[in-house]
Amino acid sequence: MKGPGGFLLVQSGGRRIGLPLAQIWEVIQLGDIRPVPVVGRAVRGVIAVHGRMMPLINLSALLNSDQPSLTLGSMGVVASVDGRRVCLEVDDAEIVVRDSALPVPPGETLPWAIGVARYADGLVPLLDLAALSTRLMEAASI
Repeated sequence: MKGPGGFLLVQSGGRRIGLPLAQIWEVIQLGDIRPVPVVGRAVRGVIAVHGRMMPLINLSALLNSDQPSLTLGSMGVVASVDGRRVCLEVDDAEIVVRDSALPVPPGETLPWAIGVARYADGLVPLLDLAALSTRLMEAASI
């Protein structure tokens, strides 16, 4: 279910991140993950979603250029990036925010963010999946 404006707030690697609804197809419980030989450290393997195989990419490892944790997240967010679907592994999908993005505050360095959203405990970076597309597609090339 592809949505218009707004963001899906998720937990990944101990932090809250916003993903643009316009690029989200659905949120799923992760099932069987098939390991594949890959170069990208953020790739967990491939997963079948409605009979369609797609790469499963650990969002925290993708953003931080590190190994994903040994503990597998419980949720996946199926997103469309440059016309290709990928499944982003997250710890939890929390809430949909329909507000517009606020500008990144001066002095803040939030790579890959198109803005921020105000949430109960502070500002949440809102990811620009288009800007991350090269990194995502390199990770997804399996």
